Amino acid sequence: MHEWALAESILVSAKQVAEQENMKTVAEVTIKVGELQQAEPPILRFALSQMKADTDIFKSTKFHILKAKSTLKCRVCVTTLHFNLKKLDTATAEAIHFVPEAAHTFVKCPKCGSPDFEIVSGRGVWLQNIKGVK
Repeated sequence: MHEWALAESILVSAKQVAEQENMKTVAEVTIKVGELQQAEPPILRFALSQMKADTDIFKSTKFHILKAKSTLKCRVCVTTLHFNLKKLDTATAEAIHFVPEAAHTFVKCPKCGSPDFEIVSGRGVWLQNIKGVK
């Protein structure tokens, strides 16, 4: 249920941006969620809808949630691979859900077999766009 903590952080960050841009209200917020973050969009959307009610600036805000695919790069042979959590068994996916760095334990490069790779994209949560009224 980390979606509630994510929702709170999103609202705090969006409010800071809105204040810096002198917005009176925020109409739309586009959020990108990395695949490795494993946040459930319906739960995150519900948490945002419940928490936004406490802040006037977000009363009518629409939240758009986009998934950012995971991309890994092997540090040995430089092969780029796209990681798909849905292809993993439940226990492995759960371990990576709580500790994304655990992916090194379970994922190997399909070309050379090395577990030494860099997570290029697909981690974290960020605000892609905020639209509001000044």
